[in-house]
Amino acid sequence: MKLGKINRLKVSRISEFGTYLIDDQNNEVLLPDDYSNADDVELDELIDVFIYLNSEDQFTATAMTPLIEVNKFAYLQVKDANNVGAFMDIGIPKDLLVPFAEQTETMYVGNWYLVFMYIDEETDRLVGSCKENDFVFFDDITIAIGDKVEIIPYRKTDIGIQVIVNNLFKGLIFTSDIHKKIFLGDKTTAYLKNIREDGKLDIVLEPLGYRQSIDPNSELILTKLVEANGQLFFTDKSAPEDIKNEFGLSKKAFKRCIGNLYKQKKIAILKESIRLIKVD
Repeated sequence: MKLGKINRLKVSRISEFGTYLIDDQNNEVLLPDDYSNADDVELDELIDVFIYLNSEDQFTATAMTPLIEVNKFAYLQVKDANNVGAFMDIGIPKDLLVPFAEQTETMYVGNWYLVFMYIDEETDRLVGSCKENDFVFFDDITIAIGDKVEIIPYRKTDIGIQVIVNNLFKGLIFTSDIHKKIFLGDKTTAYLKNIREDGKLDIVLEPLGYRQSIDPNSELILTKLVEANGQLFFTDKSAPEDIKNEFGLSKKAFKRCIGNLYKQKKIAILKESIRLIKVD
């Protein structure tokens, strides 16, 4: 039975307290009725549950889906904080403690932070940490340039957005490579552009070569669209001087760029504006 993980366990008996489950080694755990979303379970039925320690440090099961599993990162919200540390909402009856020693900044109730969950060797309890550098790898990179990866965006900086890559590595999407809305904490797919000497990764949102078909002027318009939350009140009817002041382009060059972006289905041309088309 694995603590902090989704386990597939068998129903062994049903009592007034809830459903008792066993693993392949006949280790037993209680799934309290309040923590189950499975009605009318039957003996010997296999069900998926998350295993955690309750307030008495006893293994307990829940059918609720957790927001994080052991040895993984997630973007979590602070539910409570006291002189012990911050307690993160992980979607189950028990919150995850991030002790003061594992915090990199003051954590406030209601705010969201990147957290890594692990089993503390001294207490055998599930613990969270915001020290992401302690849990990522900067060598033995197991992905290649051009590979599709899963990312968790978690921090905006002056030069881009920091991301966790495949739950193993640390990367950055440079501002110049961001051409659609990115929300912190939303897992999405991206691509490895470069592996730096320090082991950090440069990440882009589109397959390599995708941007090569876009000229620098069109790239400029896409960047400005992102900065303007996806909409600019300029069209091919706009005054040449207004276009020049905003983009540094002639009206002819601007019309050619938005025409190409429209054909590539990257923007929509409306009556009084152009709008970025969000790519899922």
